Amino acid sequence: MDDAYDAVVLGSGAAGLTAALTAAVSGLRVLVLEKTDRIGGTSAMSGAGTWIPANHHAEAAGIADSPAEALEYIRAAAPEGWAATEDALWQRLVTASPAMLRFVEAHSPLRFRLTPEGDPLRNLPGAKPRGRMLSPLPLSRWRAGRFAFRIRRSTIPEIFTYHEAVETDLYHHPYRTALKLWPRLAWRLLVNSRGKGTALITGLLRGCLDAGVRIELSARAVALQQDETGAVTGVAVEQRGRQRTIQARRGVVIATGGFEWDVALRAQHFPGKVDYLGSPPGNAGDGHRMAQAAGAALAHMDQATLTPAVPVRHEGQLMARPVPFHTEPNAILVNRHGVRFVNELVFNIGEAMDARDAAGQPLHLPCWVIADARLLHRLPPARWAAKDDAGWLHSAASIPELAQAIGLDPVALEATVARYNAACAAQKDADFGRPSAADAAASGDKRRRGGLEALDWAPFLAMPFNRSILGTKGGPRTNDQAEVLRPDGSVIAGLFAAGASSANPLGTRGVGTGTTIGPYMAWGHVAGLRLAQRNA
Repeated sequence: MDDAYDAVVLGSGAAGLTAALTAAVSGLRVLVLEKTDRIGGTSAMSGAGTWIPANHHAEAAGIADSPAEALEYIRAAAPEGWAATEDALWQRLVTASPAMLRFVEAHSPLRFRLTPEGDPLRNLPGAKPRGRMLSPLPLSRWRAGRFAFRIRRSTIPEIFTYHEAVETDLYHHPYRTALKLWPRLAWRLLVNSRGKGTALITGLLRGCLDAGVRIELSARAVALQQDETGAVTGVAVEQRGRQRTIQARRGVVIATGGFEWDVALRAQHFPGKVDYLGSPPGNAGDGHRMAQAAGAALAHMDQATLTPAVPVRHEGQLMARPVPFHTEPNAILVNRHGVRFVNELVFNIGEAMDARDAAGQPLHLPCWVIADARLLHRLPPARWAAKDDAGWLHSAASIPELAQAIGLDPVALEATVARYNAACAAQKDADFGRPSAADAAASGDKRRRGGLEALDWAPFLAMPFNRSILGTKGGPRTNDQAEVLRPDGSVIAGLFAAGASSANPLGTRGVGTGTTIGPYMAWGHVAGLRLAQRNA
């Protein structure tokens, strides 16, 4: 062995850095290996909305919550049949999440604040109108020391915080909002301070560095090392043209992100149309392949964070910028048959769009958002997207012409628009129950407008609304200690998984806007705690 550490973490996103921080604070010698030359993975590109039930910030605000209520909510929200395999993980998640938040704030400069958002599935038992959604306050990138300019940039503007994105009308009035917030924005520019995923990764990184964690970039793990019993004892790494083997006395944590950039894997598990990807190109399933080669069982490989997104040119290629453009009052969502199939304001719109038949093939794709000319006037990000990708926006003088341009049945689409316009005139959507005013589930989030407004202002518009993937959610199945399991349910000693590279117990169906970041950090924390217990 060339090097020896107590724990080796593969990946530098929120899950990996939380695992590293937890293990290092527990006294372990920890190494983080990042495949690319940038730190933070998909987490750095995120808005850093963070769903954490029963947290201490809610308690300080006088908001009553408990792990038991959160568990009730998750159980009610879960897809049918998932409880049989996931309930033990849900039970650990609702207790580990608030403990993780206290730990992270105690051992890093990260400070979180509640957002005004409530649980979106508000009619389910255990749901809360506020208190489970948080996001970090801005931090100066200088806190990351020599890695200050190695934090991955995002497709969304990090100069604004998540709070400002949901509490102002930034999406509809970006220039007006920027002018209103100019004094604080100018200060952030002066001190190199940023919000959202940049703040999240900056804080976790600072905590790791202070705890003695070593971080290496451009270091790609290529194989896990195992002893005669099958226990994972280290990892083989390629770095700057050289291969070396690193010993991991307590274990290896796979936190390498999703597999969405692997074309073959994506086609296998997400057949049909994919619009844009919103994660780093390094998310190509490396951790999945290494775990499987070590004997791991993979699960939930057809699950992902599917989000409404517009195209943006980022680092030389078209990628996804999350924008809920489908919730404008003069916009509807239709499937490949040219008909509506869902209330456009439902929270888990990605799951509805990605519905599969018994053979796993998409029922609705390709899908389209149909709108009229006012959408471009109201939503600047849509105008910007049309410039970044000339093939994204289609327009026509009439609905039948628009249908022909995008390959839909003109008669069916014209009938669908006529029926929606009649619902707008009556201010009642009898088909899918879309509310006539802004959806109460989106209260506190001004990004989502909602309502019913007729499509009658030519030219008419069509924009693709297929899978924009921010991260897949399938991978090695784990137990409630974040330990990776074999197909027979036994533990692969010394192997852990967290974040998008593990089999997510919540899947595509989110329970809150921050269903990824909060639980991912919680599982990183669980992995770090278990590492500290091994061979102690």
